Amino acid sequence: MQVYRNLSGNSGVRAYEIREGAIEVEFVNGQAYLYDDAHTGAVRIRNMQALARAGRGLSTYISREVREAYAKRLH
Repeated sequence: MQVYRNLSGNSGVRAYEIREGAIEVEFVNGQAYLYDDAHTGAVRIRNMQALARAGRGLSTYISREVREAYAKRLH
């Protein structure tokens, strides 16, 4: 996993891993989820990947746009 840059300083995201058509996200509470094209939607995955790379807005996007549309809870 790559550490999320958290440019806003108050993100709920700790780390992420970008995969082909998917992204794993680990939150500061230790929970991690896999989001993929099939469950989350390809457009949302691309948006999440771009936000992760930018280091800003990922947690807000997940809470507002994605919510429970994850493929799997990892831990």
